[in-house]
Parts: sequence; structure tokens; C-alpha cells
Amino acid sequence: MTVQPERVRAGAARSALTPYLRLLTVTQFAFNVGFYAVLPYLAAHLGDGLGMAGWLVGLVLGLRTFSQQGLFVVGGALTDRYGPRPVVLAGCVLRIAGFCWLALAGSTATVIGAVVLIGFAAALFSPAVESETARAAVAHEAGTGTPRAQVLAVFSAAGQAGAFLGPLLGTLLLFLGGGFTAACLAGALVFIGVLAGHARLMPHRPRTTTREPGRGRFPREVFANRPFLVLCLAYSTYLLSYNQLYLALPVEVERVTGSQSAIGGLFALSSLLVVGAQLPLTRWSAHRIAPRTALVAGLAVVSAGFAAVPLVPGGPAGLLPAATFVVLLTLGQMLLIPAARGLVPDLVDDPRLGLATGALSSVSGLAVLVGSAATGTLLGTPGPVLWTALAAVPLAGAALALALPRGGLARAPEGTGTD
Repeated sequence: MTVQPERVRAGAARSALTPYLRLLTVTQFAFNVGFYAVLPYLAAHLGDGLGMAGWLVGLVLGLRTFSQQGLFVVGGALTDRYGPRPVVLAGCVLRIAGFCWLALAGSTATVIGAVVLIGFAAALFSPAVESETARAAVAHEAGTGTPRAQVLAVFSAAGQAGAFLGPLLGTLLLFLGGGFTAACLAGALVFIGVLAGHARLMPHRPRTTTREPGRGRFPREVFANRPFLVLCLAYSTYLLSYNQLYLALPVEVERVTGSQSAIGGLFALSSLLVVGAQLPLTRWSAHRIAPRTALVAGLAVVSAGFAAVPLVPGGPAGLLPAATFVVLLTLGQMLLIPAARGLVPDLVDDPRLGLATGALSSVSGLAVLVGSAATGTLLGTPGPVLWTALAAVPLAGAALALALPRGGLARAPEGTGTD
């Protein structure tokens, strides 16, 4: 017997995103549009435009990453202490100032100051938005039965759509002759829009947090929470694997084609996969497998992507192994990210959710910083050795994730089945 139209409409109405979740999702989209309109062109601007040496370009880019990922825990702690609204607004103001400064920066010192300010702005902005999205997704799940992973998948897909469109905006501005300065100012303009939208629409205190006496800034319930630390370590293996898009993949593409010109197409393939397949894949997994299972399976798929590179025939232009790697890495990412983010509220008390969200990124960022140096030493080894070693990293993460609480399937919304 088929579902009655009235019941379908009722189920869809219950599972639709709330206005607050829509605001947070659009925020993530706009954030990545503004960010990726500038970032892909920063290295070329520093080297070709400002004449910086290669090591100095690498240092500047590393400082930007550290000022962002390494300080996520600060943004998360501030979110728990003061609520998300002031932290998000402060992050927007700093990002606008950073982009405007970078547009005008002409010396090493001013460039470093601008990129550190841009990174710290994200360290404020992102943990606040991500922790609020996780909290709102849990509330939405309780109220409608829509799995939280499904809501978080919408958030991830919006971010990937922004990451896909941002470089196109930057390229258009460069093509029109505006140069890097125009890209920076366009990024600042996007964040002016985000700032205005949040100043008007974001609740002053969308939740009530009571600061309990005796709780320090770095409470034991987060940093001595063994299951949460296991999640951080397992998630770190994914981020270290994802970082190979910037390390191992360019080496492989240059080896088979003689240049890195195909990298842009492979990155576009990854973004389009997320935009097109994230929601249906998460909708399927959220109703059929537990979050821990999705995390383990996602890491296993990422591992298979590395292992496939020396096994898949070259194909047209020799790019089939690299394309296979990108597809499997992206599929694994789509399985594991909503599951990992959805597990955080189950492992950490609500008053510390912002701190935990920031810590997840900061611990993972530190692991990537250390692990990238180790994996970088492997780039000169024979292909089978390199890719087998890299495949072992997410596989170890999958083994770690098995120690997490299994959890249950999300409750399916009423009225969405068949009679």
C-alpha cells in the first residue's frame, strides 16, 4: 500500500530544517564562498606577486593553518562561556579586517599579520557555528525523528558547495583583471553580508548555559574523557588522510602526466560528489547503520582509496588511479564526517559542546601537523610502498573507532513508511 500524500507532506514538514538551522547552513555556504575566493590564489600571490621565497610562502601558509585549526579550542571555549552570537560576530569582523588588510599588505610582516588574523577569525567563527549546528541537530532529531547525521550532512554539503563556487568567483575576478586585491575585497564583502545577516537573525542566547562552580577552563569531562579522545584520534587519521590531497596526490598526478594541471579537475570532482551525493548517502546510512559503524566504514573506504592507487590500471591520460583515490576518499568522507560530528553531543555534556567541537579540530590539526611531516618523508619511496603505508593510517583509525560506544539507529520519522 502506498503512502498517502497527506502523510508524506506531514513527514516532510516535520523533517524540514528549522529557520535557525537554515541560517547556520547558509552561513557555512557563505563562509566557504568568501574563504575559497581567496585561499587558492594566496600562494601564487605571495610567490609571484610579492616575490617571496618558497620556504617563506610555506611558512605563511602554515601559520594561517595553525592560527585556525590550532586555536579552534579557544573559539569553542569562548562559545561555551559567552554564547555563539558574540563569538560569530567577532569572527566576522576579524575576517573582514583580515581580508582588507591582506588586499593591501605588501611586506612579509603585514602579510603574516593579515593571514594570522584571518586564521584566528575562523578559529572563533567555525567552532561556534559547528557546535550550534550539532546542538540544533540533536534538538531537531528529538522533535521530528530526523537523524542528526542527516541534518549535519546538509551542513557539510552546503560547505562543499561554497568551496566549489568560491574558487570560481576568485577566478572570475582574476579573469576580469581585478587581481588578488579584488578577490580579497570580494571575500570581505561576502563576510559583511554574513555579519549583517547574523546581527539581525541570530538569537542573543539560543540556549541557556549555567557555569558550574569549580569548573576550570579545561575541564576533565572533555580532556580526560576517554571515548571523546578516541574519537579525536580516529578523526585525526581521516584529516591526515585528507591532507594527502595536497601532498601525495599532486606527486602522483605529476608522475603520470608530467604536470599538476589536472589537480583542479580532481578537486572539482570531489566537491561535486559531495554536493550531489552527500544528502542521499547520509539519509541512507542514518536510517540503517549506527554512527560508530558509519565512522568505521568511512575510514575503511578511505583506506581502500589509498590501496587502490597502485592496483588500478592507468586508464585515459593515466589519471584513473588518482580519480579512483579521490572518489573513494570523498565517499568515505561523506560517511564519516556527519557520523563523527553527531557523536560529539553523545560523548560530551551540552555545556561543553563548543569546547569539545573546537578540541576535535585542534587535536586533529596537531596530529596532522606531526603526521604530515612523517608522511612527507615517504613521497620519494616507490608507489606501492607509499600508498600501502598511507592506507594503513585510516585503517588504524577504523580500528580505534571500534572502541567507541556503538549507539543506536536514529528514530525514523513517523508517517514516512508504507502501510
